[in-house]
Amino acid sequence: MQYSRANPSPRYRELLELYRQMHVEGERATGRPAKDTFPGVSLGPHVGRVKRLVAKTGATSLLDYGSGKGRLYDLRDVKLPDGTVMPSLSDYWDVDYVLCYDPAYVPFSEAPKQKFDGVVCTDVLEHCPEEDIGWIIEELFGYATRFVFATVACYPASKHLPNGENAHVTIRSPEWWEAPFAAAAARTPAIEWEVWAIFREEAGEGRVRYADVRMGSPT
Repeated sequence: MQYSRANPSPRYRELLELYRQMHVEGERATGRPAKDTFPGVSLGPHVGRVKRLVAKTGATSLLDYGSGKGRLYDLRDVKLPDGTVMPSLSDYWDVDYVLCYDPAYVPFSEAPKQKFDGVVCTDVLEHCPEEDIGWIIEELFGYATRFVFATVACYPASKHLPNGENAHVTIRSPEWWEAPFAAAAARTPAIEWEVWAIFREEAGEGRVRYADVRMGSPT
């Protein structure tokens, strides 16, 4: 069966309800409170990459697709790695407008009705059922007029759903993820796209090291 936004899979509907529950109740298994459950901070390590795409494409409006609670956008006096302080993340990116959208978080659950220069989607797709990935990626490109930026985690999550299942329900290789992105990009050749597959590795002494693989438009 061909699934879509209007007709998502039963699995998608099931997971959406579980994520809605976690946004309200937190992660009971670990005692993580609701305010710290899917806060939307996984975007943090990638803000420089988004800025490069904004500068390259001249984007002035962004959609954060699957934003969680969007906590980074509430921060003021954002300190950058070089010590520079910016009034906000939007100022750092030099964009006029950022909209947060997350169907599992009630304040941001209304689907956007307009297009945006850029679409950002971090720590989202691996939480979605494999059978729905195609239409979700098509939706990312459908909202964009200039670029799509995404990350996908290729390792199990630290969070678990209320039913005990790991929160990363689709863990696949970079090659697997590249195929649906390349297919969507081929239908919208004017849109730049960049996807980073993120790996988590043990670095010894209880430390964790992250590595990533870039996919996307030729540079």
